[in-house]
Amino acid sequence: MIAANHVSYVDVLVLAASTPVVFVAKREVRGWPIFGWFARMAGTRFVDREHRADVARVGRELAPALAQGISVGLFLEGTSSDGRRVLPFKSSLLEPAIQLACPVAPVALAYQVPPTYSAASEVCWWGDMRLIPHLFNLAGISAIEALVTWGDPLQGFTNRKQLAVCLHTRVTELHRTISPPPDLANATSHPYCDQKSPVESDNPDTEPIFYLGRGNTKASERLT
Repeated sequence: MIAANHVSYVDVLVLAASTPVVFVAKREVRGWPIFGWFARMAGTRFVDREHRADVARVGRELAPALAQGISVGLFLEGTSSDGRRVLPFKSSLLEPAIQLACPVAPVALAYQVPPTYSAASEVCWWGDMRLIPHLFNLAGISAIEALVTWGDPLQGFTNRKQLAVCLHTRVTELHRTISPPPDLANATSHPYCDQKSPVESDNPDTEPIFYLGRGNTKASERLT
């Protein structure tokens, strides 16, 4: 299982280029132009987060995939952000990981664009931004560099809320290495996470693994 921060619909493409994965997405994604179709074809599980019973249903559907060793990608913030910080994680979709004792890998995502553009407003998709205008504007950016960094998987938790807090701490630490926000400069680890952080300043996993751009699109091999 993979737990990543969420800033854009591009996140799905970047993670899918990094490793085979099935995603869980909010039900609205099913009806999105282009992306909804791709999500359905990729086997994405859609969930109505406002109804607890539906979250439980998706959790039950994920259990067989996890038992077979298939990676499941989760965006535990429950929404996307401008990428300046990692929003609090929701824990409900982590229940299958607790029941099956499967490892969950923390992952941080960030994007870089040429100086004349803004990653926060032109790659990140959040708030009341409209999808189609944002997508057309994104296509006009000359180059987008996606940075992905992976932390050591977490395992052995018996409480999904504690796991969610620890994952949030790890993803925040990882995110700081590729997109250091000033308001998190003095952030500290949560007491649930008393093990040493896997993040090191010279961690090779913080290098870019995916590039998007007109005429220079390529994906490199995953760094492990």
